[in-house]
Amino acid sequence: MTNKDKILSKFAKHLTSLREQQGISIRELASRSNLEYSQVQRIEKGKVNFAYTTLVALADGLNISPSELLDF
Repeated sequence: MTNKDKILSKFAKHLTSLREQQGISIRELASRSNLEYSQVQRIEKGKVNFAYTTLVALADGLNISPSELLDF
């Protein structure tokens, strides 16, 4: 596993944990973030590298700051 893969995997677990703490589904997070369900699903599986704007959208969907989302 490359360092990039490790980072994506760690972020994926953190995102999933934050989403589950709020009791929302992947579909709900996607809707709140104005992202496609499949994109959020791939991010939570650690399968896709994504843009900073996507990170900001996910943070908005969780009602947290981008820095909180990056605090893993």
